[in-house]
Amino acid sequence: MERTRVNVAVGVFVLIGIVALGYLSIKLGRVSIFGGGAYEITADFPSVGGLKAGSAVEIAGVEIGRVEAISLVEYQARVTLRINSSVKLQEDSIASIKTKGLIGEKYLRISPGGSEKIIPPKGRIREVEAPVDFEELLSKYIFGKV
Repeated sequence: MERTRVNVAVGVFVLIGIVALGYLSIKLGRVSIFGGGAYEITADFPSVGGLKAGSAVEIAGVEIGRVEAISLVEYQARVTLRINSSVKLQEDSIASIKTKGLIGEKYLRISPGGSEKIIPPKGRIREVEAPVDFEELLSKYIFGKV
């Protein structure tokens, strides 16, 4: 009888630990299970310059979504973004790939536009800025082509 009680207590403790570990993995990994109230839009870049799936999407330094996927379409990089449903992007918004710090990770920054029209789900950001290629700039500076 006493042994059964101990086994049940250990089982409950292990089950609570597994549930807590799963919850923390989802929250810290910023994974949404059921879509989490977000919509997808795309943007086509001539080069993504090190941007990866899972990178942050920000407006004014505030994270509003994540890069869902990057694929090649008609010799351009099509970046699929998952944006929080509470954020509505104007049709003339500008997407640009930036670096956190001098050699930090890449993220996608969106500069909001002034249009009245909103980009619908599955829509596309038309204005993009390619990332700055530091190697190209450095080689131009070194070899005097600035």
